[in-house]
Amino acid sequence: MVLLTVEGIGKTYGLKRLFAEVSFGIDDSDKIGIIGANGSGKSTLLKILAGVETTDTGKVMVSKEKRIIYLPQDSAFEPDDTVLEAVLKSSDRTMGLICEYELVCTQLEDEHCDHTALIERMSELSHEIDACGGWELESNAKVVLGKLGLNDLTARMGTLSGGQRKRVALAHALVVPSDALILDEPTNHLDADSVEWLENYIRRYSGAVLLITHDRYFLDRVATRMIELDGKTALTFSGGYASYLVQKAEMEAQEERDERKRNALARQELEWMRTGAKARTTKQKARMQRAESLVYAPAKEKKQDLEIGFGSGRLGNRIVEFHQVSKSYGSRRLLANFEYLLEKGDRIGIIGPNGSGKTTLFDMIAGRVAPDCGHVEIGTTVRLGYYDQESRELDDSKRVIEYIKEIAEQITTKDGSQVSASKMLERFLFSPAAQYNYIKTLSGGERRRLYLLRQLIASPNVLLLDEPTNDLDIPTLRVLEDYLDSYAGCLMVVSHDRYFLDRTVEHVFVFEGDGVVKRYPGNYSVYLEMKAAAAAGSKEDAAPAKKAPEPPKPAPVPSSNPRKISGKEKREMEQLEAAIAKAEKRQTEITAELSASSSDFQAVQRLGDELHSLQAKLDRDMARWSELAEFA
Repeated sequence: MVLLTVEGIGKTYGLKRLFAEVSFGIDDSDKIGIIGANGSGKSTLLKILAGVETTDTGKVMVSKEKRIIYLPQDSAFEPDDTVLEAVLKSSDRTMGLICEYELVCTQLEDEHCDHTALIERMSELSHEIDACGGWELESNAKVVLGKLGLNDLTARMGTLSGGQRKRVALAHALVVPSDALILDEPTNHLDADSVEWLENYIRRYSGAVLLITHDRYFLDRVATRMIELDGKTALTFSGGYASYLVQKAEMEAQEERDERKRNALARQELEWMRTGAKARTTKQKARMQRAESLVYAPAKEKKQDLEIGFGSGRLGNRIVEFHQVSKSYGSRRLLANFEYLLEKGDRIGIIGPNGSGKTTLFDMIAGRVAPDCGHVEIGTTVRLGYYDQESRELDDSKRVIEYIKEIAEQITTKDGSQVSASKMLERFLFSPAAQYNYIKTLSGGERRRLYLLRQLIASPNVLLLDEPTNDLDIPTLRVLEDYLDSYAGCLMVVSHDRYFLDRTVEHVFVFEGDGVVKRYPGNYSVYLEMKAAAAAGSKEDAAPAKKAPEPPKPAPVPSSNPRKISGKEKREMEQLEAAIAKAEKRQTEITAELSASSSDFQAVQRLGDELHSLQAKLDRDMARWSELAEFA
C-alpha cells in the first residue's frame, strides 16, 4: 500500500536551487536511503516530507491516518526533563499515561507529598495502562535506551552531552508508535555495537523508513531502494548501496557512450556542411537544422569532484610515545598504565563504547588533556593534524577565505606546486562566491569539509581523525579514503563507520572498559572475525567432546589425457555466445530505460528486477561458456 507520494516538488534557497521535479512514492514497508553531496538538499527533502518545511513547487500526499515520526539532526529538548520523560513525551495517549505514571512514582519518593492521593492516582494509571497494553511499550522504551547506551534514566537532559541528547531523541523516535520513520543521520554519535543493533531494529521494523546516513554498510544491509539527489533532481535505484554503485556505474557508462555518439554525429554533420551542400530541398534543410542542434546542444555539465593533493612532512624515529599513562574522571577509569610507541606507517583504528576514552586519548596527544599519571612524549619532527568531532577551531564570525588564509596564503601540494588559498577552496568545492560567506551560514557538511581542509593544508605527518564520517557526504568520504591510501604519515582514526575503518586501518585498538585497551591486527572486519572465532572457541570448550572427524579422502589424480569437447558441446557453446551477446545488449537497453524512467518507481522496480535476473543468468552462462572453452 502506498503510504506517501511525492509529485514534482522543488526547493530553492535564495539563488541556490537544491532540487526540482522530484517525484517518487513510498510503500508502507519500504526502506529507502537518501544520498547526495553536501548541500544537495537531503535534510531539506526530509523536512518537507515530515511537514516541517514547505515545498516551492509540487506536492506531498500522505495516506490518511498514517503516523510519521521525524528525527532531525538537532532535536529540541526540555533541560529539566529526565531521560525517560523525554523519551515518553508524546501526543500518543498510552505514552502519556506511562509518562504520568513515572512522574507519580518519582513524586512518591518525596516525604512531603500527599502519598494517599498519589497512590490512588498511581493505581488508576496502572489500570489504564494495563487496559491499553502499555506496559510492553514502557519495557520497550527501557530496552531501546539500554541498547543506545543510556542507562541512567533519571539524568536530566540539560546535563547530557550533544551525542547523548541525540541518542535520547533517536530512542523517542523508535519507541513512539508509528507507520513510518524519517531519520536524519541516526547513526551519528553511536558506537559500532549500537549501530549494529539499530541496523537489526530497522530491518525488523514493520513500517516504512526513509533515512540519511553516510554509513555505507548500514545502507547496504538496510535499504531496499536508494534515492540520490544530484543537485538538480532525484534519481531512484533499486537495492542497497552496493546495487546503487553497480547501477550508477552502468548509467554513467551509458551516458559517456551517448555523448561520444553525439560528438561523432556532430563531426559527421559538420563535415557534410563544409562540403557546401545546397540547402534547397526540404530534406537538406532538415539535415542542416539537425546538424545545428547537434553542434549547439548544451554539453553535459561535468561533475565537479573534491581534490585532496597534500603531502606529509618528514617524520623522525620518535613519533608519539605513551609511557604508563593513566586517566580517570571521577570513578570512571579510561586508561590504566597504557603503553604504546607509535611507529612509522602505523594506521590504527580506535573503537569502543561512547565515553570509554577514545577522544580523551587524542586530546592527550594534542596536549588538550593531561594524564593523571605517566606521560606522553611527542617527537620534535611531528606535525600534528587533529580533526576533532566538534570542529573547535571554526570561528563563525569569519568568512571562509579568511579562515584558510590564517594558515597560508599559498599552499604547497603533494607534487610541490604552489596553489592559492582561493584555488584550494575551489578544489574543496567552495565556489569563489561561496568563499566570502560567513562560516556560520554553512551547512553541517560544508563546515566539516572546511575544517578538514584546515587540518590538511599544513601537510601533517601524524593525522588524528575523530569521527570523520559524521556530516561528511559519501563522495567526500570516498576521496578522503583514496587520499589516505597513499598517505605516508601515521594515521589514527576513531570511528563507528565499519566501511571507513575497513578501508583505512591496519590494526585496531579496542577500549574494553575499566582502562583496558587491547590491540588486534587487521582492519575492523578482521577484528570481528577474530572476536567471533574466540566466542565460538569458548563455546566449543564448554560443550561435550565430539567424535573426531574422519580424515579427508585423497583428492583424485587428474588424468594425463584431458578430454576433448564434443560436437554437442560445440553447439551449446555457440548458443551460449549468442545468448550472452543478446543479454549484454538488453543490459544496455535496461540502463537507458532506467535513466529515462527515474521518476517512475514502478518502472524502476520492474527494470531493476529484470536487470538483477539478467545479470544472474549472464553469470551462469559465462561460467558454463568458460568451462566449455577450457575443453575447446
